[in-house]
Amino acid sequence: MDEPLADRKQHAMELEDTTPVHVSLEGIHGTVEVPHHQAGFWQQWRAFIGPAILVSVGYMDPGNWGTDLAAGAQFKYGLLWVVGLASLMAIFMQVISARLGVVTGKDLAQCCRDWYPGWTRWPNWLLCELAIGACDLAEVLGSAVALNLMFHIPLFWAVIITGLDVLLLLTLQRFGMRTIEAVVVLLIATIAVCYWLEIFVLPQTHPNFLEMGKGLITPNFRHAGMIYVAIGIIGATVMPHNLYLHSALVQSRKLQKDEGSIRSAIRFNTIDSGTALTVAFLVNAAILVLAATVFYGKRSVSVAGGGVVSFGANSDWIRIAYLTLAPLLGTTLASTLFVIALLASGQSSTITGTLAGQVVMEGFMHWRIQPWLRRLITRALAIIPAVLVIGVRGDASVNDLLTLSQVVLALQLPFAMFPLLHFTSSREKMGIWKNGWFLMTTGWGSAALIAALDIWGLPDSVRSAWHVIMGD
Repeated sequence: MDEPLADRKQHAMELEDTTPVHVSLEGIHGTVEVPHHQAGFWQQWRAFIGPAILVSVGYMDPGNWGTDLAAGAQFKYGLLWVVGLASLMAIFMQVISARLGVVTGKDLAQCCRDWYPGWTRWPNWLLCELAIGACDLAEVLGSAVALNLMFHIPLFWAVIITGLDVLLLLTLQRFGMRTIEAVVVLLIATIAVCYWLEIFVLPQTHPNFLEMGKGLITPNFRHAGMIYVAIGIIGATVMPHNLYLHSALVQSRKLQKDEGSIRSAIRFNTIDSGTALTVAFLVNAAILVLAATVFYGKRSVSVAGGGVVSFGANSDWIRIAYLTLAPLLGTTLASTLFVIALLASGQSSTITGTLAGQVVMEGFMHWRIQPWLRRLITRALAIIPAVLVIGVRGDASVNDLLTLSQVVLALQLPFAMFPLLHFTSSREKMGIWKNGWFLMTTGWGSAALIAALDIWGLPDSVRSAWHVIMGD
């Protein structure tokens, strides 16, 4: 039953009073004007679109590519249902994250600092930093592979060179976030169109749609190693630091606290999240399907000029992933396009990773440092394990490291999901805007499922991590 008007006004006043003086991402907080909530649909949509696009970039980063490629090459369509389920859970969680930011005027890190005991700040912040470092490890490896393929730089040195991307980040930021995202969206759209043509037009890469549909709706872990890759897919898709970031990015809009404005902001951020993450799902599903079509059950692929590329169960799929585009574009053009898209994916995720790092550091600890210094510290922490493992095990460890980084993300995910759901399910914190029965059910169900998968797959994850690190 709806609350009386007086109670609604009281809740609105209480929520307005909780807006923190210490805002995160101060440079973009409240900088985008939004029209009146009674303005036309398209006028409001144009104002609110953006935060979910920034967040969705992280759902199409090199970590996703690595896990999707490994899943398709090793298990055909057997883990396609995991990509679909993870994407659906991601939509629910990002919608809830945006809702928290709109209603409370706080991001998730600030809520944890203000509403949980003081002793929780350090462990929560350190876990977030671990997740951001694991994500950045994927960006390091993706960018390094791109440099290796483009300029034939040894992978070890390519990893070190990625540390210089802090200079590229500073240069790109001068053009504004909208310009950067437009370029990234264009590159992702190019890849998406190419994959669409291969799946639906080219006869030599037509998948078995009946088998593909069965893989999408039939959960199973029939083969050894599937649980580990599945956890990696979930970690690559439902990223913990994106839950912190999204709740901060929605506050870049100059939001009003009256009931109509909050309802409008929730509605359009929900549309924004659903649209952006559906596109991310289609891209990830296409990568898995084409990896299954090109690599599964084969030992080699013939390329233009009579050459043959050999591979096996232990291949670094990310380094030969351009072959999924070869039937459409030819080997040379496919390799070039893949490298550009991989580099763009890594760099765009670098930007969102830096923003997420600022959000959790400012939210939990109230520390402010320059973005370039924040970027440099994060990148250094990601480069160290990459250099050590590649130095010891050689280039063949790239895809293993990518998958491991995503498993680390999945294991950290419940520590972000449960506080988010706790706050948004509370009438005390959210007033009349607390999660309804649908978001309550899907949100807590997603969190419980991911936590159960983490616990179930923990022994396999530990063994695989030991193998990646030690090479045994």
